[in-house]
Amino acid sequence: MPESKSHKKAKNKAAGKTGQTEVRLPGKRRLDALTASGTHATEIERSGDSAQLKKAARRLKASDAPHKTLKVPHKDMKTAADAMRAVGVSGTIKNLGGTQIPKVRPPKPSK
Repeated sequence: MPESKSHKKAKNKAAGKTGQTEVRLPGKRRLDALTASGTHATEIERSGDSAQLKKAARRLKASDAPHKTLKVPHKDMKTAADAMRAVGVSGTIKNLGGTQIPKVRPPKPSK
């Protein structure tokens, strides 16, 4: 399925002027955007499906960037936070407008 214009625009904005989009990851996967310095990784997931959100969180986890961001529509922010916790990745979740930015930390492992 071809990429929508809004998805492509969000990827380019997240990468910045000199950053990269569609960065290769192990296992024939691709990260949506990575800044030029390699410190910020961004995944955009517009579907709202929890399985797709978990896949996006796994792609973020596979990136070496210290700052990870998952961008989703506002109505899916809670589901995205649950997906990131389930996968065990910490980072931030932004709505597509960038007005809400909660941080997510995975639960501590039980002893």
